[in-house]
Amino acid sequence: MSSDRTTTPTFSAADIKRRMAEREAAKAAEELRRMREQEEKQKAVMAEFHKPPERTPEQVLHFVMQLVDHAAEAGQTEVQVYRFPNELTSDRGRRINNSQPDWEQTLEGRPKAAYEFWRDHLRPLGLHLKAEVLEYPGGMPGDIGFFLTWK
Repeated sequence: MSSDRTTTPTFSAADIKRRMAEREAAKAAEELRRMREQEEKQKAVMAEFHKPPERTPEQVLHFVMQLVDHAAEAGQTEVQVYRFPNELTSDRGRRINNSQPDWEQTLEGRPKAAYEFWRDHLRPLGLHLKAEVLEYPGGMPGDIGFFLTWK
């Protein structure tokens, strides 16, 4: 005896929930991948500012603009491009922490060079520089970050 019955696929609410959870997990994994990629790019830019200037300002500018473009595509309006210890300021980050004018006068070494790079190459493009204390070990200012903004 032959049966011409067509089999109807069977599924349950649990199957639907499982598929939905799998899709959400895939979305979350993709977002995590993008975040990690962005972090790696940020680290690469920060590493450039720690190195002696081996690249021309045009090469660094190109590198920074790729980072900015990627962040803007992700809907961000700022990106951290540099992190340094407060010891590289003459007042251990006090003027930056208190948003006082002329905070850039306290910068020394590579942070000063990074500020000058922004002033000479990025500010003319309409990018703003924000400096802020990133952590407060023992209640005192710690590392400082430079952020490019384009709001």
